[in-house]
Amino acid sequence: MLEFTMTTTASPEEVARFTAMAEAWWDPDGKFKPLHRFNPVRLAFMRRELAAHFGRDPQAMRPFEGLTLLDVGCGGGLLSEPLARMGFNVTGIDAGDRNIAIASIHAEQSGVPVTYRLGGPEDAPPASFDVVMAMEVIEHVPDPDRFIALAAAALKPGGAFLGATLNRTLKSFALAKVGAEYLLQWLPKGTHDWKKFVRPSEFAAMLRKAGVQTRCFNGLDYSLLTDSWSETRSLDVNYLLFAVKETT
Repeated sequence: MLEFTMTTTASPEEVARFTAMAEAWWDPDGKFKPLHRFNPVRLAFMRRELAAHFGRDPQAMRPFEGLTLLDVGCGGGLLSEPLARMGFNVTGIDAGDRNIAIASIHAEQSGVPVTYRLGGPEDAPPASFDVVMAMEVIEHVPDPDRFIALAAAALKPGGAFLGATLNRTLKSFALAKVGAEYLLQWLPKGTHDWKKFVRPSEFAAMLRKAGVQTRCFNGLDYSLLTDSWSETRSLDVNYLLFAVKETT
C-alpha cells in the first residue's frame, strides 16, 4: 500500500474556496458546470494520447488495465472515476478534506474503485505512478515550479504527465475571467486570478526542469451557439498538454 506523508504546497485560501463548494462537485448544473461540460473532451484527449504512449487499444473498454495513475488536485473525482473505469488503478489526492470526503462517498456509491488521500504532490511516493495528472490545478497553487517538480517526482521514468490550465492572454482575461465569472456566471466571482494563469511555454519549462518533456498541446474551445466544447489548435484560453518523463 502506498504511504503518504502530510505537508502542503497548497494555498489555504484556494483550498478554502473549493472546499466551500464541495457539495456541488457532482451537480452537472452547479458551480462546477464548466468542468462537467468539457470533461468528455478532456477524457477523449487523455484516452488518445495515453493509448498511443502505452501501446494500448483506445477502443477497448478498459485499455489501461494494470497501469497506475495519480490525480493531483482531484477535487470531487470528476476525472478520477471515469479513468478508473478505463482500467487505471487511480489514486486521487486533494488538499481539501471535504473534497476528499465527497469524492470517496461518490466513488463508493458508484461502485468505482478509486483510492482517495488528503494531501498534495509532495505527499506522494517518488517514482510510483505510470501517469500523473494535474488538471486545472497549477493556476491555484502559490509555487507552480515546486508543485510541478513534486508532481513529476511521483512519475516513473517513461511515465506520462497530463496537465490542463488557462493561458495568460488578453483573450483569457476577457473570456475565462470576465466572461465566465461575471457575464455568464459559470463560476463564482473570484474563482480565478488571471495573473496566476500559466502560459504554455512556462508550463513546458517547469516540466523540462523536472525531467519531463512536453510532446503536445491542444486547446479547448467553447461554442456559445452549440453550448459545447471541442479541441482546437488555438491555445489562447484553455489548453491541455501531454508530456513524458525522461528514462535516463
